[in-house]
Amino acid sequence: MVTDTISDMLTRIRNANLVKHQIVQIPSTKMSLAIASILKEEGFVEEVKQYEENPDRYFIISLKYKGKLREPVIKKIKRISKPGLRVYAGAKNLPQVLGNLGIAIVSTSKGVMTNFKAEQLGIGGEILCYIW
Repeated sequence: MVTDTISDMLTRIRNANLVKHQIVQIPSTKMSLAIASILKEEGFVEEVKQYEENPDRYFIISLKYKGKLREPVIKKIKRISKPGLRVYAGAKNLPQVLGNLGIAIVSTSKGVMTNFKAEQLGIGGEILCYIW
């Protein structure tokens, strides 16, 4: 039983990227599915498909690579807020990841979104992870 599903998801993606796997299977939760959809919207992954085989629910992420050497699009993925130490930021203190080349995924009262969208809406929240 995994207690931190977000860290588990990010570690699975990181490990699959290192060995250049095309797909990675992740147990389905609302939060991990929201993070995966943000990764797809921002162009870090190709596709996200949900599957349900009683009683297991999971989704598969197709990772994205570029060039002949299959260089991963996701250079680094880093968990920020952890169960033992939560990290929050106000609307005016949202982080800039790599000079706005990367994204921060933020859990707000209006749902999970990127730091750019949260800044536009003028809301803060829990900083889940950085991706670039």
